[in-house]
Amino acid sequence: MSNKIVSKKIIVAPLNWGWGHASRCIPIIREIINLDYVPVIASDGAALAFLQKEFPTLEYIALPSYGIKYGKSFSLSMCLNLPKILAGIIREHSVIKQYISLNKKEIVGIISDNRLGIYHPQISSVYITHQLNIKAGFFSKWVNKAHHYFIKKHKECWVPDVESSLFSGDLSKNTSNLTVQYIGILSRFKKQNIPIKYNLLVLLSGVEGQRKALEDLMYNELKHFKGKVLLVRGSLKASDRVFPPNVEVVDYLLSNELQTAINASEQVISRSGYSTVMDLLILEKSAFYIPTPGQTEQEYLAEYLREKEMANSSCEKDFKIALLSKKNVEVSFKKSPQHHISVYLKNAFKLSQV
Repeated sequence: MSNKIVSKKIIVAPLNWGWGHASRCIPIIREIINLDYVPVIASDGAALAFLQKEFPTLEYIALPSYGIKYGKSFSLSMCLNLPKILAGIIREHSVIKQYISLNKKEIVGIISDNRLGIYHPQISSVYITHQLNIKAGFFSKWVNKAHHYFIKKHKECWVPDVESSLFSGDLSKNTSNLTVQYIGILSRFKKQNIPIKYNLLVLLSGVEGQRKALEDLMYNELKHFKGKVLLVRGSLKASDRVFPPNVEVVDYLLSNELQTAINASEQVISRSGYSTVMDLLILEKSAFYIPTPGQTEQEYLAEYLREKEMANSSCEKDFKIALLSKKNVEVSFKKSPQHHISVYLKNAFKLSQV
């Protein structure tokens, strides 16, 4: 590998919202490396720590946190946190401008996964989102207007969905003439034909507080489940909670380990975050979704996929482990013809592989 290519960097900046945005950036990071360019990861909190474990040798930029606090109403929480969000956008934009001013000759592109302040007027950039139409109730019109303002700061917007199928439904419909590329389902995983080891896999995820609420629910409900269970807590902080003997508990799994665990499981319980939805579609796993209460995107996705008969779901307050006795949804994912992610990278940033 030549020194010239080694020095050419692409900044990849996922939003710190649980591990979802970070995890769906993994196949992009891998492909940047395959093209002999250097990914620079920019994030904060759990998302940054997660990617540091996945790619320990890469360069990282610690971005300022938005410092958001959540209540029972997601939309109301977002409104109350608006000053913090705006301050966070300004601070992260300042950090990225300073980094680029010191490394401008090396930077060939920026990829922002829902980080609104990560762009630069002199560097080609793309924005990743599956929410061209954010579900925010009464505030939807104004939230989407603001979101589209930031999307237009970029050369183009990558939507991780299939235009002919739209697994994220109305969320990813381009109704505002944005410059959009539908890049297909993004997942770090591949389907494996391996023996089933677990009757049930429980994947906990999301911002702390909401993640813990689902763990509390599973602690009570799994006492009534007789099969073999693997529970992945989705936290870098250990827990001393004791589950029944049939429940194996791990704090987190790296990508290769989690890929094997999902492939070796009969059924999966998880939040209905879109990154998890994409993973389970690719792996063709029967899913039971419990959307985060008040998080309108997850509530919409869970209902949409249930109506399409692609998954079962329940709201958190009504969930009982007995609901799993209903017939599992058989998922058969027909992969549509789609450009490889390398094509989108090369076109967006005029990359050449050597």
